[in-house]
Amino acid sequence: MISSVAVEHLSVSYYGKEAVKDVSFAIAPGKLVGVIGPNGAGKSTLLKAVLGLIPKDNGQIVILNKDRKDIRKKIAYVPQRSDIDWDFPISVIDTVLIGSYPRLGMFKKPKKQDKEFAIHCLEKVQMQDFKNRQIGELSGGQQQRVFIARALAQQAEVFFLDEPFVGIDIGSEETIIRILKELECQGKTILVVHHDLSKAKDYFQQVLLLNQELVEFGDVDDVMQPETIIRAYQGQLSFLKELGVKA
Repeated sequence: MISSVAVEHLSVSYYGKEAVKDVSFAIAPGKLVGVIGPNGAGKSTLLKAVLGLIPKDNGQIVILNKDRKDIRKKIAYVPQRSDIDWDFPISVIDTVLIGSYPRLGMFKKPKKQDKEFAIHCLEKVQMQDFKNRQIGELSGGQQQRVFIARALAQQAEVFFLDEPFVGIDIGSEETIIRILKELECQGKTILVVHHDLSKAKDYFQQVLLLNQELVEFGDVDDVMQPETIIRAYQGQLSFLKELGVKA
């Protein structure tokens, strides 16, 4: 099988404690994948290790059939909002233009067509009227839409999003998931760290269910079965009851 993202035996630890244990999976092109699991399951750690943002103990990572270092221009990343300095004095349009830098190369300034494409990306997320605002002046949902526009401006093949729906309004969430589904239809590969099990079947084509170890990976209807969810969320009985899952 041709894979956009292939991970073999990935392990990551913090201060001697394993956060991700021997995880392997392969994602085909054109898949929208939810990375789901309980708090502390290692979801964000997994994403950051695949991207090379944190060191791994073991494992091999191949993206678009190449070493990650050789394919960075084709990878877009939207971090958690809590990881971003919203006081940094940068405008909305300049934030989106940063997405064009990997394609431009070192020391090259964006050209007219790059700026026009950045505006187009802002239009996709319905934020063109805010292009001259400082990024910190926006609401949480508006900020997240701007960072989605930045990822679109990169014209990547693989997208990694870490908890993009946390702390945003329902309108922004609907806009973002619409765009992600459009990218899926274009043959892009998208991995989304997500915590809301109730929306998994509506949002994702496949689910990677994680609790430090890989619990299950596959098509959403196959993975999101009560017995599989119980295995992943063991010990969180009150949470399972809220979802209507009998433990």
